[in-house]
Amino acid sequence: MNQSTNTEVNSFRRVSTWTVIAVYFLILVGGIVRSTGSGMGCPDWPKCFGSVIPPTHIDQLPANYQEIYLQKRLAKNERFVATLEKLGFTEKANEIANDKSILVEEEFNATKTWIEYLNRLTGVLIGLLIMLTVWKSFKLWKIDRKIPIYSVVALILVLFTGWIGSIVVSTNLLHWMITFHMLLALALVAVMLYINHRAERLSPRHGVSVDVPTKVQYILIAGAILTLVQVVLGTQVREEIDQISFALGDLLREEWIGRLGIDFLIHRSFSIVLLGVHLLYFYWAFRYSVRKSKVNLWSQVLMLVLLVEIATGMAMAYFGIPAFLQPLHLLLGSLILGVQFMIILQLKDHVQFKLNTN
Repeated sequence: MNQSTNTEVNSFRRVSTWTVIAVYFLILVGGIVRSTGSGMGCPDWPKCFGSVIPPTHIDQLPANYQEIYLQKRLAKNERFVATLEKLGFTEKANEIANDKSILVEEEFNATKTWIEYLNRLTGVLIGLLIMLTVWKSFKLWKIDRKIPIYSVVALILVLFTGWIGSIVVSTNLLHWMITFHMLLALALVAVMLYINHRAERLSPRHGVSVDVPTKVQYILIAGAILTLVQVVLGTQVREEIDQISFALGDLLREEWIGRLGIDFLIHRSFSIVLLGVHLLYFYWAFRYSVRKSKVNLWSQVLMLVLLVEIATGMAMAYFGIPAFLQPLHLLLGSLILGVQFMIILQLKDHVQFKLNTN
């Protein structure tokens, strides 16, 4: 590969890496939005109270602002319900159409408005980075066509995620919509990591490749699937916490854990299974991978993040769910999935190398 092509590859990788970092920052901000109850800080989308720059005081809004934005949300929901019915999701359409919680309109709170506004600005930044990624990917078309193709897929995914974000607002933070929105963000991370990895493979490689048994890759894939299940279980627990918090007026945090149901017990117990699976992977990874190789180093990162994630979960359980730990817990869970996916891609390269040399 000539110097010019190598420069283009490195430039693409820098942009795609910053995009992944921005998506993770968005996940963190989204966790802060939820832990502070700021999800409806802006009752409309993409603007905030009809403005590019949101208000800082209630005097800047009309007296009947709640009624105005409620009607706008209901009108958008009617269109969304009609779309779901056309796609055959009649049950979900009826659920949204008959959900009375959607009719609740929150009062203006400047702090919550600007927290949600930061969340949206981060989303805009990601959109710009994705467009830059697509533009730079086209320069690699002749080398690896999958890179620009998947870059366009990432752009489409960002646009779809943004639209789902608008539905999250119009449905007044409908729980399953929030979960779906988060899963889309994780899917975007996976696509970006994949194209970044493909670009890395275009660069000259140094060092030696070693045969890594396929069982190492399979146990990590199993761990990634279990982690995804755990993340979804965590969102179910979070929904229960939101309901308890609302019922208690965001007070008596020390009683929240005691009021949680079976979902919390499953979520807590499942972490032991996750730890066991990853300890087995960690043992195999260290046994078969070269010291200081990427697989070896990222495996250490994976175990560290997993242990900290479990620690934050225990801290929330025993210390009344401190608000600052909630977004951190979500971020760490998302990071685990990203690191797992990176290592799986690297292990797949080792497996392909072994097959190609046999």
